[in-house]
Parts: sequence; structure tokens; C-alpha cells
Amino acid sequence: MSHPEPVARRMYGLIEPLGLVPYLADESDQALISLGLRNQWDAYFAGRAAPFGRSVPAEVIHSVFYNFAPGEVARHIPKVWELTTPEAALAARERGCVAGIRRILGDLADDAGVERAADLLLKAATSAPAEGRALYAALRTVPVPREPPARLWHAATLLREHRGDGHIVALVAEGIGGTEAHVLHALSIDMPAHEFGRVGHLRAAQLTEVIEGMRDRGLVGADGWLTSAGRSAKERVEAMTDRLAEAPYNTLDAGELGRLVTDLEPISAALQASFPW
Repeated sequence: MSHPEPVARRMYGLIEPLGLVPYLADESDQALISLGLRNQWDAYFAGRAAPFGRSVPAEVIHSVFYNFAPGEVARHIPKVWELTTPEAALAARERGCVAGIRRILGDLADDAGVERAADLLLKAATSAPAEGRALYAALRTVPVPREPPARLWHAATLLREHRGDGHIVALVAEGIGGTEAHVLHALSIDMPAHEFGRVGHLRAAQLTEVIEGMRDRGLVGADGWLTSAGRSAKERVEAMTDRLAEAPYNTLDAGELGRLVTDLEPISAALQASFPW
């Protein structure tokens, strides 16, 4: 069924803390690095790219992930597959994420609400068409875990990657490149681009070139901030991302959606409160 109100933005707020567990809870990186990986970024690329297997080259992963600067993916792919296997990386990532969730949630991790949320979220997460969504489709091939906290995290990750694939579609439709997307976001929250973590590490000349390209297209003004055209582009990207993220939730009726929101709220709040935002 179609819900009378768009739900993707509301669900994004509830699901994102679960989707961020691999990146903000130390247990995931620790589990992956224990396989012999060199650092946190090895863990990131091994954990997230593992559903594609070891034979997919860095250029393809760069395209699918979209928003890394040229050469960043190639520093880790395929090197990580000389150190471990995709199967081991998937298992370690899941093991670490579940450990992190259990540490943060405490007794709540075994509450009946976690199992209910896991079942409903998985129903939504596995209902959407996979066409045109490479990362979501790859993750759909990974076996679903049995343990409720693991199943909940897996479902949230599916939905996060489904939304992310749609976000890339929206960026491409607006002509916003991967590195430009970070600049657009930083400036939209009134943060100078060089202070934003995902592009702050770039060489000054490289970041300047990106910003100049956006200025030439009227997205950034002479003052270095977004123009009205730039803010409109950002709003269109977010609106299209939300529209493209609606499909999974259409499989839930109003009662199921209400129960899911009620069960997710305390889980999401506990995770959010634990992260170093």
C-alpha cells in the first residue's frame, strides 16, 4: 500500500543510527582489523565492498561508492583481499556490529521490541526492486542473520544502501559529482568546505578546483557559500532521495509501520546518544 504521508525521511532518522554502527562503534573496526587489515579505512572498504566479492576492481567500487576522491578506493581495493577474504570480512563486520549494538543497548538488545523491529524492518528491506541499485542488490545476496540484533542491523544496512543508491541517482540527475556532493552538503549546513571531514583531507589545490567548478556552474558564489541555485539543487537532491527511498515501506500497512516506529524509537535514541557526533 502507499502511505498517505511520505515516510522515508522519518524512517531515515530512525534507521541511520543502526546503519552507522560499523563506522561509529569501535567493535566493527576491531573485528575487521583483527583479520590482518592495516587500518580503519581498510576495514571500511573491506566491510562495505565485501558483497561484491574479491574480483571487482577498484574502479567499479569507486563508481558504486561514488563520493570518494580519485585514487582513494585504489589505496585499499584490491589490497584488502590479499589480507583477508570477503566472506571473512562480512562475518567479522556482522560480529563486530552486533557486539557494538549489544554494548550500547544493554538489556534492551534482548527486548521483544528488537525482534519485532527486526522482522518488520527486514520485511521492508527485502521488498524493494533491486534494479539500478548495485550496492543494495549486492547486499541482498548476503545471507540474513538469525539473531535479532544482527537481523535488525542487517535490515537497516540494506535500507541504508538502498537509500544511498537512490541518493547517487539524485546527485547524477543534478550533475553533482562525488566530491562536489560533500562540498554541497558542508556549505548547506554553513560549514566551510575545508572543515568538512570527508573533503578536509584533500590538497588545497584539489579542493579549490572542485569549488571553482561549482562556482562556474552558479552553485557557489564569489563569497564561497552556496547561491540560491546551489541551495535549490541541494533541496532537489534531498527531495528526490526521499522519493526514491519510499518503495520499501510501501509493503508495510499503517499498523505495521506504527509498531515499527514505536519499537525503533528507543533503539535509535540509545544508539544516537552513544555516538561521538
